Amino acid sequence: MNAKRKTSPTARKSVAKAVARKGGAGVAARASARPAEAAPPDNSDSHPARQRIIEGARQHFFAHGFRGVTMDDLAQELAMSKKTLYAHFSSKLELVEAVMRDKLKRVMTDLERITGDVSRDFPSALHDLLACMQEHTREITPPFVRDVKREAPQLFAIVEQGRREMIARHFGRLFAQGKKEGRVRKDVPLELIVEILLAATTAIVNPTKITELGLTPREGYLGIVTVVLEGALMPEGRGS
Repeated sequence: MNAKRKTSPTARKSVAKAVARKGGAGVAARASARPAEAAPPDNSDSHPARQRIIEGARQHFFAHGFRGVTMDDLAQELAMSKKTLYAHFSSKLELVEAVMRDKLKRVMTDLERITGDVSRDFPSALHDLLACMQEHTREITPPFVRDVKREAPQLFAIVEQGRREMIARHFGRLFAQGKKEGRVRKDVPLELIVEILLAATTAIVNPTKITELGLTPREGYLGIVTVVLEGALMPEGRGS
């Protein structure tokens, strides 16, 4: 029998390195052959397609409600593929929530521009604030309020939270300015005026009560603000 040939340590190391190189190359080749995973969609509100969807849905939802429209209908209305629509919003309720948050953001931005301008006096700021609220609430019609009540009452909590912040910040700031100018009563604490306005708005401008009273959100807001201002303003403030 022939004796087995012994492999030197140096030779064994060379073979091991060659195998490792071959194996590594194979792994790299297999990795490069795999299809690249698609990047997740950009769901930030600044994404053009997402913002286009929100704007189109807002116009439809606020005017006609959302109960009778499907995601397929919206895709067709926006001249957009269903794949693109669902890449940004997985359901209609998710889109409704995005529309409501976008609306609150728009209102807050406009009110900040008005009440944050220290150069204007109380009468002009009050006039612009009320005009701003009228414009924004005019867009919201009874069908949308009805559908929120029936289909997504839990989403109204978003409105309530945003409204509390809005009234406390912007009406509070405006009433504080009015007190300094002698146009808002000084015998009634500022915090109390704000809480009365907030409590009345919360009690009346909600899907259940506004429907029961047969009012639009705009009519409800204007009625409440009128009553509160009549009690809070000095004669000079009312006259302006």
